[in-house]
Parts: sequence; structure tokens; C-alpha cells
Amino acid sequence: MPSQTALLTSTGTIKLMADGLNEARALRVTELMRDYQNIQRRISQIQANPNSDEYHEVGYTTLRQCHAESRTLLNAPYPPEMLHPPSGPNEAQKRQLQRVIVDGSARRFQAQKINLRAAAAMKWINKRNSILQGQKPRNGHIPQLRAADETLRTDLAAITDSQIINGFRTQDQYAGYWLNDDPSLQTILSWIRSHH
Repeated sequence: MPSQTALLTSTGTIKLMADGLNEARALRVTELMRDYQNIQRRISQIQANPNSDEYHEVGYTTLRQCHAESRTLLNAPYPPEMLHPPSGPNEAQKRQLQRVIVDGSARRFQAQKINLRAAAAMKWINKRNSILQGQKPRNGHIPQLRAADETLRTDLAAITDSQIINGFRTQDQYAGYWLNDDPSLQTILSWIRSHH
């Protein structure tokens, strides 16, 4: 009896795939969505509570923006063609799974970009707390605080699309995942532009 892989549909039903490549595709969807959920969980755990004087400082503003982008991504609807799995031949299943792989890759990519930015903001917050040690900023703190701001800007600028995609490719290859249908960076960026 051939093995089967379960694909959870938007309605919560389980669709079993029988073709060997469609099984690999369904498993790849599961891997992408698991990564996406883990990244979203990490973002939600990066928390800070600025006092009213610090609320508009660059690191806190960046972190709030990351949380807003993360919520927007979580609430982004799936394209309509993905909401109803094809019941027809394997070729229709193949096309749908390939679209879901692109969508899952794009969501994972966007979440990781948000996650890296939130981590940079948290690094800034920790540095600021280390400089101030619970005190209000004074003139003597200004050079160190400015240096921390500059480091945050540098860290944010260092987060590139190719860095993110290459990190995922390395991680996925090391894990031994089937990557034959994984989209290129250009395909991911086009998908994001066309679905937002």
C-alpha cells in the first residue's frame, strides 16, 4: 500500500495525496508552515515595555512596527484558488501544491524578515537598558545612545532578501528537505507584490 501524506485544507479537512511527487510537495508545505509558525511564535515573544519618555525612540518604534507587520501577515488571506483543493487528477493537485509552496515560502520569508528586524530592535533595547541602567538619559549618555541608534540602523540595513533566502536554503538543505519546487527569490518577491 503506498504511503500517504495529509494536507490540511482551509476548511480543516484532511486531503490525502497519493502520487509520489505530490506526497513530497504536501510534506514540503507542512515543513514551510511549521517554520512559519515557529518564526511567528518567536516574533510574539520579543516584547518590551517602554516608559512614556522612550515610547518614540527608534528601537521601540521598530519593534511595534514589526508586531503590526506580523499581525498583518497572520491575517493575510490565502489566495482564493488555494481555499478549495482540487478533487481532480494528480496534475491539478500538483499545480495547487506548487502554488501553496510558493505562498508558504513567501509567508515564511516575510516572517523571517520581520523576525530579524524585531531581534535587531530588541538588541538595541537591551543595549539602551545597559547604558542607562534604570536612569533617565543624561548628557553623559548621549554618545553611547547615539552609537546604539547607529548600530540599529546598520543592523537593519544588513537584513537583505538574499541573506534571508540563502539562510533558508542552507537550513533546508542541511535538514535534507525536498526542495525541487521551492521558488527562487524573484518568484517569492513577485508573489508578495502580486498578493498584497
